[in-house]
Amino acid sequence: MELIRPNTNIDFVGRAKIAITASVVIILIGIASLVFKGGPTYGIDFAGGTLVQIKFSGDTSAADLRGALNELNLRGLSIQQFGDQANEYLVRVQEDDNLATLAGQIQATLEKRYGVGKLEIRRTEMVGPQVGKDLRGKGVQAIIFSIVGMLIYVTFRFEFRFGAGAVIALVHDVLITLTVFSLLNLEIDLTIIAAFLTIVGYSVNDTVVICDRIRENLGKYHELPLAQVINRSLNETLSRTVLTSGLTLLSVIALFLFGGSVLHNFAFALLVGMVAGVYSTVFIASPVLILWDNYRSSRKAA
Repeated sequence: MELIRPNTNIDFVGRAKIAITASVVIILIGIASLVFKGGPTYGIDFAGGTLVQIKFSGDTSAADLRGALNELNLRGLSIQQFGDQANEYLVRVQEDDNLATLAGQIQATLEKRYGVGKLEIRRTEMVGPQVGKDLRGKGVQAIIFSIVGMLIYVTFRFEFRFGAGAVIALVHDVLITLTVFSLLNLEIDLTIIAAFLTIVGYSVNDTVVICDRIRENLGKYHELPLAQVINRSLNETLSRTVLTSGLTLLSVIALFLFGGSVLHNFAFALLVGMVAGVYSTVFIASPVLILWDNYRSSRKAA
């Protein structure tokens, strides 16, 4: 099945400079946002502390909830509405005391304000600061090792120049997703690390298919300039890219819309990362081959 005519000839390489410039600008904005905020917004998994999920039988607000909890003098108190529920909230504190005791204190204090039986403690979690720091470090290591593994695989499967392009594209996808999370002030936790790893695996899939077609066409059209061979390869695989990526995005959009509040950020990270992955495969990974070829040509001429 082909959605795009076989004789399509879009000049992807000609638009690569504009695309790369746009990506650099977006990533720089993300880095500036992270520097300004002092780093990403970490979830309870990485920041450490205690999380309590509370559901009220009636409507309330974060301000009223904060006012009721102020008498406990909790360190680093943060209150956030949970998903689309108007009467459900996440309470985060930087306390790492006994979990049951702290949850009981919060419930007793809120029942004074709202009444007994008017609220339900639905979830309590506690992560120590040292454990959170360790999980954060291991999450970063997992992403780095996965990218290095992809570099080794693509280099072994094709050539180093293909591997370099793939790795640059993967780093681009992760940074774009991190930028969006920073700008929207969304939390980074273990599920988002899982989303990053999924993005790395998904993005390299398209890259491998296009690299294989480029290598095949280099043998068939060795008299053509490299830019034309890359454009031909991208156009020949365009229908496949649209079909596979489109179907995958439909699944991710369904997960984003109907997966519930717990999976909302995970699905959103996949959505951003997969769109960035298709974009980077076409406009980032492939032009790296031209830069590599120009570099080798200049070395030979020198």
